[in-house]
Amino acid sequence: MGRNDAKIQVLGDRMAVENVNLKNHSNDTTSSSYLARNLWSGFLFGLGLVAFIDEAVFHQLLHWHHFYDKSTTSIGLVSDGLFHAFSWFATVGSLFMLADLRRRNALRLTRWWGGVLLGAGIFQLYDGTIQHKLMRLHQIRYNVHILPYDLTWNILAVVMIVVGATLIIRARSQSQLPRGERSYEPQ
Repeated sequence: MGRNDAKIQVLGDRMAVENVNLKNHSNDTTSSSYLARNLWSGFLFGLGLVAFIDEAVFHQLLHWHHFYDKSTTSIGLVSDGLFHAFSWFATVGSLFMLADLRRRNALRLTRWWGGVLLGAGIFQLYDGTIQHKLMRLHQIRYNVHILPYDLTWNILAVVMIVVGATLIIRARSQSQLPRGERSYEPQ
């Protein structure tokens, strides 16, 4: 082996060692950044999913309201389109994060589902209290006794928040156990 071949071999070995070190560092799937990404990916997915369901069911299929009902039908439709785009940006962004977590073998499903329910519940509670009552952008439905609709909407939101928070807390306590004592979490 010539002198240049030896330099290439040494350089190649250094790059391989550095690459292994980077891989080992990036595979610490219990690091706080991966745990936070699991939570945020789930949160954005839940937010986008509930926003999409709200838009598709209540705005388009049932025609109960538009996102903004204080103007003409045309403005209401434009506001629905912007709302729909927002929900899809949140959903698609969350799915890119989810794919990256899976690729890195860092997906923690309990934490992710907790984030989904937390994001869905927070969005729904925000919609039911801030947008419906404080800002009065729209109501769930018009020309009916609104209290049963409001109660159902907001109670479901609170249930999603409580279940989501419970899953997140359970996942956190599970990740703090020594490796041998952790229960199996499906990937």
